[in-house]
Amino acid sequence: MKLQFWSFDVIFAMIIFGFAVTILAFVWYSINNQFSLAYGYGVSSMQIQAQTLANRLLTPGVPSSWSSLVVANNPSTWGNITIGLMGSNGVSLDKLATLESMSLYNYQATKQAMGIGFDYYIIIKYDGLSFGIGSNPYTHSALSIYVVNKPIMINGMPASMQVMLWTNTSFGVE
Repeated sequence: MKLQFWSFDVIFAMIIFGFAVTILAFVWYSINNQFSLAYGYGVSSMQIQAQTLANRLLTPGVPSSWSSLVVANNPSTWGNITIGLMGSNGVSLDKLATLESMSLYNYQATKQAMGIGFDYYIIIKYDGLSFGIGSNPYTHSALSIYVVNKPIMINGMPASMQVMLWTNTSFGVE
């Protein structure tokens, strides 16, 4: 009876079962690994870009008088600048107005000028007023939003800047 249990049929069935479990484990590991990598790198990239953009906006830009060199309705003049909002007395209202005009004229080109790959929305709260530059994520059904809050000064008065990077695409496996 002992020899019948270890017949070729049982051995063959065990090999097929082991092979099926191995394939299932490999597929499960592969899909799980792809999901983890795609989600992790996408979120990390968004976080890094948001932090970098917020810090870059709190510089004068290059050249420091970039807003006087830019023609808002001519994206070809945007190529040799780095956008920064700081002036001599905190954030410059002139630079804010120039960035807003650029964004209204050609939103996609401003993303390139600011060195980001995601959609953006910048909210400035100053002296009881609040205005936004860019594309509002809440009106575009954003799937992922990363927010950086920075205290700023405008004309010697405290204000706040909120930089949002967002996307409508999923970071998971599609």
